[in-house]
Amino acid sequence: MKRSISEKLVVAALLTLASVAFGQAPAAPAVDAKPAAAAVAPKPPAGGWAFEVATIKPAKMINPADAMHGKAHVGMKTDAARVDIGFMSLNDLISLAYKVKDYQISGPDWMNAMDHRFDILAKMPEGATKDQVPEMLQALLAERFKLVIHHETKDRAVYALVVGKGGSKLKESPPDPPAPAAVDKSDGAPGDAAPAPAADAAPQFKVQRGADGQSGTATVHGPDGDAKMSFGPNGMHMELAKMTMAKLAEMLGRFVDRPVVDMTDLKGNYQVAVDLAMEDLKNAARKFGAAVPGAGPSSEAAGSLPSDAASDPSGSVFTSVMQLGLKLDPRKAPLDLIVIEHIEKMPTEN
Repeated sequence: MKRSISEKLVVAALLTLASVAFGQAPAAPAVDAKPAAAAVAPKPPAGGWAFEVATIKPAKMINPADAMHGKAHVGMKTDAARVDIGFMSLNDLISLAYKVKDYQISGPDWMNAMDHRFDILAKMPEGATKDQVPEMLQALLAERFKLVIHHETKDRAVYALVVGKGGSKLKESPPDPPAPAAVDKSDGAPGDAAPAPAADAAPQFKVQRGADGQSGTATVHGPDGDAKMSFGPNGMHMELAKMTMAKLAEMLGRFVDRPVVDMTDLKGNYQVAVDLAMEDLKNAARKFGAAVPGAGPSSEAAGSLPSDAASDPSGSVFTSVMQLGLKLDPRKAPLDLIVIEHIEKMPTEN
């Protein structure tokens, strides 16, 4: 039983990191050396952008063994006119469609449940690019899930990620190496490094267990850099090669009881190391919709933690942040929220 619980927590931490650190929103358009006229945004059809056709199916529960070997169908990738989305909750899809963080969505807790996720395979219309995917998802959610929303601004309890009194101790990430020219890999050496994933590729992660079955290492390989983790019965140590403060804030928010908002004014990418206690991993699993033994009842707000999971200001996340020369400062801040007025649990037929 301990092994099963440990697997669920590690998988939840991996999926949390993959969805935050490497993003699920479409990547920014690449700089093209074509004439300026070629860079003009495509003209939307009458009525706005919408998928030509889309198939929505309930996603099968991820097998921990498959996830731990990088075989899980998770996240979003685009290939020409094809959009492939795997194991996303309605909370994830709304976040992607409206370009907001998960904590900016106010709706029923089942929208983020681990056993209520979907696979979507869709075809984009001629002339559309991945930059129009959010708008097309908005149309799809309205049509197939009967989504109705409105926007509100409310003061909410948050943690402000700020620079500590002694100054930041973060080390900037080295610049990306130039993109290698295409080469014939048919006779490549066995030790050749794996190429970096494309900007819109789904993150890849693999886990290796120790002989005791309760410890091991994990690696997440994504377009924004790699993350290395070591885990054991007491928690996990993460080393992130390339992290913006906005993404760090979003990731930290998955392990504590409030949203984390970046107020560091630090730009660029940084190397980050974070230690997470077992209770932090349980918090991430709860927020990812996984049932955690010993947890209290679910909160009504999607993505929030039950009252028994309130963060300890002296806990490992807070200590790790302080070691980076940063601080999680409890505050009230106005947040723009998407409030769900109506949404169906299941889509209309394909």
